[in-house]
Amino acid sequence: MQNKQANNQAIEGIQLIDTINLPTAMSSQTKFYLFKDSKDVISVLAKGDVSGKENVLVRVHSECLFGDLLGSLKCDCGRQLEKAKKLMKVEPLTLLFYLGQEGRGIGLKNKVKAYKLQEQGHDTIDANTLLGFKPDMRSYDSVGKILKQFFKIDSIRLLTNNPKKIEEIKKAAIAIKQIPLITPSNKHNRKYLTTKKIRFGHTI
Repeated sequence: MQNKQANNQAIEGIQLIDTINLPTAMSSQTKFYLFKDSKDVISVLAKGDVSGKENVLVRVHSECLFGDLLGSLKCDCGRQLEKAKKLMKVEPLTLLFYLGQEGRGIGLKNKVKAYKLQEQGHDTIDANTLLGFKPDMRSYDSVGKILKQFFKIDSIRLLTNNPKKIEEIKKAAIAIKQIPLITPSNKHNRKYLTTKKIRFGHTI
């Protein structure tokens, strides 16, 4: 298949803010792209020339201050991200999406409020709904558009346990092979993981 060049024109509803070369622990040949849609900032780290390639290894990760930065034991976010980066380090072509969707899209302030409700016995879904939000406010439509229209990618291997990510990215006519990201549970996140499995249908 002839390699297609990435489209540097604006994608419908999404702005490419800038691109820089950014050597990382995964590779010295990684490039950083900063996008913005109507709601969120979308950071993308590309390893290798992924444009027009097939079956690129992809991780789509929503930011989680508690898990990603502070090492919280109440979720599996940070451990999923670390496992994904280890898998991507040995792959020649990868894309890591980091979405500004803290707290399943409700923001850090409301996430703290949701955690307070969880301390009172509510699960993660009921805590969000008690605050007046949907259980999950996130959208992955922009990810599909960036993959398809900017990087010209038609098929990916997606590191995820979340069926909603697969469903929404597939809408961009992208073939997806799911690769689950299973991480060990602990006494602090066992209820959280059980809720994701039973009520969200996650692969846990």
